[in-house]
Amino acid sequence: MENENKRRVLVFGSGISGIAAADLLWEAGDLPILYDGNEKLVKEEIRAKLADNTQAEIVLGELPEELISTLSAVVLSPGVPTDLPIVNRLREAGLPILGEIELAFQQAKGDVLAITGTNGKTTTTSLLGAIMKEAYDSSFIVGNIGIPYTMIAKQTEEKSVTVAEISSFQLETIDTFHPKVSAILNITPDHLNRHHTMEEYIRVKELICANQTAEDTCVLNYEDEVLREFGKTLNCRVLYFSSVRSLEEGLYLEGETIVYRVNGQITEICTTDQLNLPGRHNHENVMAAVGMALAYGVSLEVIRKVLFAFKAVEHRIEFVKTVNGVDYYNDSKGTNPDAAIKGIQAMNRPTLLIGGGYDKNSSYEEWIQAFDGKVKYLVLIGQTREKIAETARACGFDQIVLKDSLEDAVAFCAENSVTGDAVLLSPACASWGMFPNYEVRGRRFKELVQAL
Repeated sequence: MENENKRRVLVFGSGISGIAAADLLWEAGDLPILYDGNEKLVKEEIRAKLADNTQAEIVLGELPEELISTLSAVVLSPGVPTDLPIVNRLREAGLPILGEIELAFQQAKGDVLAITGTNGKTTTTSLLGAIMKEAYDSSFIVGNIGIPYTMIAKQTEEKSVTVAEISSFQLETIDTFHPKVSAILNITPDHLNRHHTMEEYIRVKELICANQTAEDTCVLNYEDEVLREFGKTLNCRVLYFSSVRSLEEGLYLEGETIVYRVNGQITEICTTDQLNLPGRHNHENVMAAVGMALAYGVSLEVIRKVLFAFKAVEHRIEFVKTVNGVDYYNDSKGTNPDAAIKGIQAMNRPTLLIGGGYDKNSSYEEWIQAFDGKVKYLVLIGQTREKIAETARACGFDQIVLKDSLEDAVAFCAENSVTGDAVLLSPACASWGMFPNYEVRGRRFKELVQAL
């Protein structure tokens, strides 16, 4: 049998990342065994998602003990916690545990520019990706943004540039992953149901530059105390950005102008009113992307051309429509309290705020405190609505309305807003339980607004 001499590699998780990993392993000469603990899945439906020529064994439900002894390695999809009992069992069996990002990096060619952080990753990755597409013939945008790195690894060549949005889940399982330029945008509590402690979450985020050398650059947010201190410990060049103070070296806001200071030379990049991205958090994302592009050697001419044409990312403080003098904004990507804080901070008028969803063990005090007198009504839906309502009352905010669905919430906001108000969907929670993901939630919101 031709498959007998192949390395047998278990791919844990049959979602989009797992399928792409299985295809890549097969192409690299290995035999993927696609495993999912959900025994209700249908093998034929999973097989139909694989590339036409990929051969893979598919195992559902309990992982047979005798199978473990036949394996050479394990590839974990990002959604699989690294501390599951079955993952520990595989580790105890002496098997190397790789993540999808590590697998792709080992197979890919060219340079990687990698971005992590609690919030702002998608906007920064999209902007940097657009800059690289303008500057280079062969460029890719991958990772947490929707296209698995494993899906494009074989298309890369020596002169390719890959811009990767990397989540904490993906960083847990890297080994040799080595970006030429990395960025950590900010670190605030998130996914503590997965990482358990803030210290572990920070440790995992900081792995993004673990393999960087003196020739490489790490871009960091100077206003994040954890990152400011972390920058002092790195072997690579550190480039800071700040939205609140002038820096001796780095990117910062001088009034409404983004400037770049290096070796005493000050270059004006642009003014904030030349950008299509509102809010201070977006100006930070712009500084991070520009800093990464400059560190990689892209010309200011190319950077500016892309900056002025770039539009905001869908579902991130995205303007939907004005109805009866009320502006509606879709911030469905605000899936944790800190992201939702950015959402409400971007509002500059009385706001009816729709929140709530799946419980990721977050605490909501800081989000409520960030309302800053702007929130007329907090309209809550989903699993967390009682928990958030309780927190809001404890913080002295009681303009709270509980609704059973997003439809009911939008209808309430339409009836109770007046000209000059804003309605903001910025849930501070994941969408699961009501919607399969934040994109579906955001699109449903936009449909409801368009129908008003």
